[in-house]
Order: sequence, then structure tokens, then C-alpha cells
Amino acid sequence: MVKKINVIVKGIIVYSGKVLILRRSSANKIGAGKWEFVGGSINYGEGLEEALLREIKEEVSIDVKIDKILYATTYHTTPERYDVIIVYKCKAVNNNVMLSGEHSDYRWVDEKELRQLVFKDIVDALDRYNVFPEIF
Repeated sequence: MVKKINVIVKGIIVYSGKVLILRRSSANKIGAGKWEFVGGSINYGEGLEEALLREIKEEVSIDVKIDKILYATTYHTTPERYDVIIVYKCKAVNNNVMLSGEHSDYRWVDEKELRQLVFKDIVDALDRYNVFPEIF
């Protein structure tokens, strides 16, 4: 069993007081149908913010301004996979989302909806790092 560490960047994208969340497609091996933020793994030699902008373009095709790092954490995704996750606050230039095949749906949500829809571990991290006042 080969063990792997992934470095992942995520963007909490804010527009007009709401946050963008995406629903993973049913074809996704990890977390199918779960709601999450935009993001993904960095490529070898790629900077964190460069990777985040690439992932945002690939997944939702909108322009954003990266504001700041909100928090960093680790997560055992599978017994063989350990993720280092860096989460940024981003401000969307517009809300014209065009989804890639990685996701089946999207929503611009307020805090109450985010707490109801997003995976509990993510909500717990947002609370632990006091992120809600930063994004709403």
C-alpha cells in the first residue's frame, strides 16, 4: 500500500454576501454528492495561488481576486491518502458559474444554508478557525 500526501487548495468564493458551494458529481470516487468549496490538488512546481486560480477556472469558469488565507488543516481522506488543505477567501468578479464535469450542481448560499449543506467536517473546521465572521 503506497501512502500519499496531497497538497490541496480551496477557495471560499464570496459574491454579494453569499458563498459558492459545489456538489460533487456521482462519478467522483471520494465524496460523491457532497457539497464543498472550489479547489483541488496543486501540480508539481505550481504555486498555491496559481493552483487555486487554475482550479477555479477549471471548475466554475469565473474570475476571482484572492483575498487571504483563512486557515490550513490536514485530513485523512483514505487510509492511503493524507491531505494538507489550505483554504483561501476569494472575492468573485461576477457570479456567472459554468460547471465542469467534476460537479453536478452549485449554489450561492448564506451561512444557514452552508451549515446545512456542506459536509460536517468542513463546517466544524470553519467554526474551529472562526471563519464565518470572515466570509459573511
